[in-house]
Amino acid sequence: MTAPRPAPEAVPVVRRRDEPDSVFWEPSERWVRATAGQVTVVDSREPVLVWEPGRPVPLYAFPAGDVRTDLLRRTERPAARRRHAGATVFYDLVLPDRTVPAAAWTYPGVDLAGHISFEWFGREVLDHWYEEDEEIFVHPRDPHKRVDALPSSRHVQVEIEGTVVADTHAPILLFETGLPARFYLPREDVRLDLFTRTDGRTRCPYKGVASEYWSWAGDADVRHDIAWSYPDPLPSVGIIKDRVAFYDESVDVLVDGVRRERPITFFSRPSR
Repeated sequence: MTAPRPAPEAVPVVRRRDEPDSVFWEPSERWVRATAGQVTVVDSREPVLVWEPGRPVPLYAFPAGDVRTDLLRRTERPAARRRHAGATVFYDLVLPDRTVPAAAWTYPGVDLAGHISFEWFGREVLDHWYEEDEEIFVHPRDPHKRVDALPSSRHVQVEIEGTVVADTHAPILLFETGLPARFYLPREDVRLDLFTRTDGRTRCPYKGVASEYWSWAGDADVRHDIAWSYPDPLPSVGIIKDRVAFYDESVDVLVDGVRRERPITFFSRPSR
């Protein structure tokens, strides 16, 4: 006789990565702080990184003593899209100027008892997050992933519908675990006159804020905001400063004369 499957709330919380349907956690030695306006909501030197099943990026959980629990108010379990593996206790975050519903929660089980986690990716819950004294964005950095930016002398060309829009022998190749290599090109080697500057802006936990975006000005049916640049990248990838990269998912890239197959990723979105 087959044993019944556990209820959705009964998700194991473990420190082993070989249990795919479990909440996996590991301690971090980073000093982590989070603020909302002038209020420091989290200040912890003993954070815990948490990976939920089906989520590719980690979250932080903090000892309750490192959290302004006086700003938390017990609330109802949120809609399914805001639920977290095994969590049954949720809190609103009550700030002087607003209340953020279901902003925090606790995980079940003994391992993370007394820890509180906060929403981050995709929701504006807290204004700023810091690891040590460096601001981080979107989600915590995964210590099991790498981002390497390397100078190269490869010949890189970028085409849109047969038009060469970039041609360089001095690219920076950025290798990020789980994503195709990106080519960051000297601005002088990119035909920016063929593009229109937009107000696009994105954030990355490994690279910083991409505050310059361009869209193709021609008639080709390609995605909006097809190229971007980091005017002030994080120090670990400072070498890509002011260089221009493209979504290889939507353009044709030739490296040393060989046309690369267009990758299929999260960024392979429909044309404009």
